[in-house]
Amino acid sequence: MSVSPGFTAEEIRGWVHEYYRQRHGTKIAWLTAQGISRNQMRRWRRAVFEGDVDRALIPRQGSPMTVPPGKRSAFERSIAAERDAHAAELAKLQARNRELEGVNEALGKAIGLLHQLNAQEPDATPTSIDPSHSSPQRPPSSTS
Repeated sequence: MSVSPGFTAEEIRGWVHEYYRQRHGTKIAWLTAQGISRNQMRRWRRAVFEGDVDRALIPRQGSPMTVPPGKRSAFERSIAAERDAHAAELAKLQARNRELEGVNEALGKAIGLLHQLNAQEPDATPTSIDPSHSSPQRPPSSTS
């Protein structure tokens, strides 16, 4: 179940978090550009911060568990900082992954060249057999 039909709980959280990342004075224009009404955003904010968006629970008016806007903004800043840290770590890990893939490819090529060089070398020199031991001696022939 969702607070709004057609939106998942994760999408609603994303919209609310993005809303709080907008600068003061630009939020209404941002809502208009996204096609979201102020009333809908108000319901989503209450569900995310005061209710349970996963179970589509929105608290009643006058709820004693309200979160002040300053704390909401601080929460959003901490979430944004955490996302930025994760994005930086992900970029670092992806760069390291590309580096290791390059090393792996270079090692694969080096091993392939070693195999080629090993296949091109002549076999070990055959041991020569002493001709005196290769066949029984024949008596000298007499040709006159």
